[in-house]
Amino acid sequence: MSSFNDLIAEYCPDGVTFKRLGDIVRIKNGKDHKALGDGEFPVYGSGGIMRYADTYTYNKPSVLIPRKGSLGNLFFVDVPFWNVDTIFYTEIDEAQILPKFLYYFLTTAGLGEMNQAGGVPSQTQSVLNELKIPVPPFEVQDEIVRFLDSFAELTAELTAELTAELTARKKQYNYYRDQLLSFEDEEVEWKALGEIGIWYGGGTPSKNHPEYWENGTIPWISPKDMGRPIIDSSEDYITEDAIRKSSTKLMPANAIALVVRSSILDKFLPSALISVPASLNQDMKAVIVQDGILAGYIAHVIRSRGGDILRMARKTGGSVASIDSKKLFAFRVPVPPLNEQARIVAILDKFDALANSLTEGLPREIELRQKQYEYYRDLLLNFPKPGVVEV
Repeated sequence: MSSFNDLIAEYCPDGVTFKRLGDIVRIKNGKDHKALGDGEFPVYGSGGIMRYADTYTYNKPSVLIPRKGSLGNLFFVDVPFWNVDTIFYTEIDEAQILPKFLYYFLTTAGLGEMNQAGGVPSQTQSVLNELKIPVPPFEVQDEIVRFLDSFAELTAELTAELTAELTARKKQYNYYRDQLLSFEDEEVEWKALGEIGIWYGGGTPSKNHPEYWENGTIPWISPKDMGRPIIDSSEDYITEDAIRKSSTKLMPANAIALVVRSSILDKFLPSALISVPASLNQDMKAVIVQDGILAGYIAHVIRSRGGDILRMARKTGGSVASIDSKKLFAFRVPVPPLNEQARIVAILDKFDALANSLTEGLPREIELRQKQYEYYRDLLLNFPKPGVVEV
């Protein structure tokens, strides 16, 4: 930052001039897009690009500022575009300020917290016009834009690389898992899921009985908890009274649980190993496997063959996707000798640990890079206030 400080000292020895936003831009409303034909020009709303149309509102660099909705969700656009009435566009006086510099500064101005109405967050031109904008010499604006553009590009490249790495590792894991769990009919015994152990259904204790829920300590597993391969906690907990007096039952640890009724079944079959004693809601089923079968092995098998189970057992029709229990219980899975199950579980558990570390670690790295970018952006655009010349 020493070279940047030198630049400020050279070009802004007496501080930076601040101007009203209304003195350097004209804020313009958007228009309805429904009558437009399809085409090549992006149509922006407060959430981003909505579609592409055959005509445009404006064809010069502009900062788009939401009027409704996500007020801090600004866009810099340097191609011809159309904007709808939920987002303003700006006609920028480029003799005073670089459009990209204005965009970068406005992202630090806290527009997301400047709601001017109840209900749906709203912004007005009159409030925006009074915002004070630093307008340093073009040499300073140029250097700030150059630095932030470079940093943003590096951050985007890293995010893309890390995301690609995570996707590749997951595909690799799924491939090796499926290979390990592929058997010919004559190699192993095949059993129907209904024969591998004791199955449990679920239920929902009545909310009219607070004693079923208050200070509960027993995990009550529902589809919203099924985002991990191994579950030892839940969002909701119930009491022993609920177990005794309602339709839900307490299962021993190491049950393999599946979602059997949920719109998520339109995409995939969530399943998990429940490593603690727990109960289920009515949209779940779980199995405690019999002796001679490892719970971890069956958990891996069900995850591997979830798509096949859905194709065979998913009910047709109905407002919410669900699994036919008879068809589920009839689905056959390979059950090799116990020592082979243990070998497979040991290998796949290691893959799971690696995949989970990547799943958790890579997003953290991406978040760290984004925060680093925001730190330098805010630092560069935090001009010293003493000696400010108001215009």
